[in-house]
Amino acid sequence: MNANTSIADGPERQRRDLVILGGGLVGMTLALAAARAGITSHVVDHEDPAKLTAAGADGRASAISTASWNLFCNIGLGDVLAPLGCPIEAIAVTDQMKPGRIDFRPEPGDGSLGRMFANRDLRLALFDAARKEPAINWVHGVNVAARERSAHGVSATLSDGQKLTGSLLVAAEGRRSPTRDEEGIGLVAWDYSHTAIVAGLTHEKPHEGTAWEIFYSAGPFALLPLNDLDGQHRSALVWTVPTKNGAGVMAMSDAAFLAEVRAVMGGLYGDIGLSARRMAYPLSYQNATRITGDRLAVVGDAAHGMHPIAGQGLNLGLRDIGALVEVLTEGMRLGLEAGDAGLLRRYENWRSLDTFTTMSVMDGIVRLFGVPGRTASAVRRLGMGAVQRMPGLKRVFMNEARGTSGKLPLLLQA
Repeated sequence: MNANTSIADGPERQRRDLVILGGGLVGMTLALAAARAGITSHVVDHEDPAKLTAAGADGRASAISTASWNLFCNIGLGDVLAPLGCPIEAIAVTDQMKPGRIDFRPEPGDGSLGRMFANRDLRLALFDAARKEPAINWVHGVNVAARERSAHGVSATLSDGQKLTGSLLVAAEGRRSPTRDEEGIGLVAWDYSHTAIVAGLTHEKPHEGTAWEIFYSAGPFALLPLNDLDGQHRSALVWTVPTKNGAGVMAMSDAAFLAEVRAVMGGLYGDIGLSARRMAYPLSYQNATRITGDRLAVVGDAAHGMHPIAGQGLNLGLRDIGALVEVLTEGMRLGLEAGDAGLLRRYENWRSLDTFTTMSVMDGIVRLFGVPGRTASAVRRLGMGAVQRMPGLKRVFMNEARGTSGKLPLLLQA
């Protein structure tokens, strides 16, 4: 059995407050945040954490907003993660590298616009903390064979015969969540007919902490700053291409791929190389029609999946966590169970508007910059030029990027 066995007397048989299905970035952060509030959990994941964190297994990186960084600090991971993240000092938004771009750069003393982390580094920190946390029983390398919910609690029967019990079932399994589908929760969804090509780059010139979002009618091209490693400047690449071209891009030799990337970048960072293997992901929009059921809460990509255009997907999931933990903490302090229907209604109401607003804005940007033609490009660049001259409006956009606008859960506050 692969499990955290820091609690004696068979932790798999103990009833916990939460049974979290999915131990990825969102699921494990939820377990750690809940533990800080005195809430116990079982965490179940079918993946082997050693494979997930193996060098070169995953070259993806995530933009962590200021609010999300506060969450990591508030659950005790700040000191571990701080040296691993690259501050985002500025964001440059441009239409095809033509005149009329927007530069978002905070005033001195305002702090960065967020931090970029390799997903591997986030996983290593989360998994190490989970292994040391007695409030978490982590079972991995097994599948869920059956889920049950009743008036008295929830349970998950695993493929190795274990039966884990609790008060609330949490679906954190990602976009293809079987728990969400089993509950019959519908999705508002559409396919963007695009594929994200993700890779790690080394480059000749320093990025100076700037995140580039270069829009082309075929799809956005993002360069996200990472810390230097072994004297090499590094960035994460997220290149959106039409799905019909995705297989061809992935089939290119490394030299041919780098030549294409170099052409699209226009010599921005000088000579480039690959630091992490290419990966491809189909892009779609999906938003669950509800995120709760009887003794069930849905979080992260199981609840909402969006285009990676502004790197807000993980941050939206971390806001789910902050809201859910706050609601549960307040209710359990009053003697309510974690699976209480009233608490789940509060969670749903809190998250619905923020999720809908954020996803609608991101979808609107994708569609706006996807309109082809010189006239559309000229109109976009005219609008961006106007925004560039409006510092008040730029500050609003920067606060959105930091995740500090609206009603924030306590865990996401400094």
